[in-house]
Amino acid sequence: MAKKELLKQFGLVGKNIEYSFSKSYFSEKFEREKKKNYRYVNYDIKNIKDFKKVLKSSPTPSGLNVTIPYKKSIIPYLDKLSKEAMEIQAVNTIVWEDSGEIIGHNTDHLGFKKALMEEINSTPKNALILGTGGASKAVKYVLSEMGCKIQMVSRNPKKDELSYNELTKKIFEKTNLIVNSTPLGTFPNIKKAPPIFYEYLNSKHFLFDLIYNPEETEFLKRGKFQGSQISNGYKMLIYQAEKSWELWTR
Repeated sequence: MAKKELLKQFGLVGKNIEYSFSKSYFSEKFEREKKKNYRYVNYDIKNIKDFKKVLKSSPTPSGLNVTIPYKKSIIPYLDKLSKEAMEIQAVNTIVWEDSGEIIGHNTDHLGFKKALMEEINSTPKNALILGTGGASKAVKYVLSEMGCKIQMVSRNPKKDELSYNELTKKIFEKTNLIVNSTPLGTFPNIKKAPPIFYEYLNSKHFLFDLIYNPEETEFLKRGKFQGSQISNGYKMLIYQAEKSWELWTR
């Protein structure tokens, strides 16, 4: 009798993630590649403390993705971080090593870089990053490596960050790239958008929204109306997901 293959369970850790890209993406991937003993589930937890229950769940996950709002707060629950995750201080992929150690990785930066470079003709010199959560850290990491001058923007600015009402016309005039790393505009709240001065935008600006649902957010619509180039986060999601898969199966 042939030995039955054990179930390999992967999943996404987040909050209010019933709309999850990852679950549909990996479920379709497993079906397409005829991986009958592979399953991808959502671990929708109300508090990061509930992650302990995920670690004790059966079957033990073979790999996990992490999304808003736990990319930073999940770090204390892991044994080690990869070099990039340590520098970014945000985790979106978790790998179980053969030794039993749980390692946090960041594949967001790879996904963002590849998606951005496919859309732009030259490296941006000045960028605004809207939001200061876990996803923004990966964006900042990539742009810093490119030699781009970055200004972080937040509703509650800390040192070296600006509030939205401090964004002057002069700042927009010297900015090439604006990245929305906030959840503002995500389905179902599709009418929301970061409170920047959209009237200062023009064809010299490139707007990149990490959101993928809806395909064209209010942030992107307003930029497009002003003549700016736009891109959503769908390709970034695919690229970071495939890198996660590579880490889980290496």
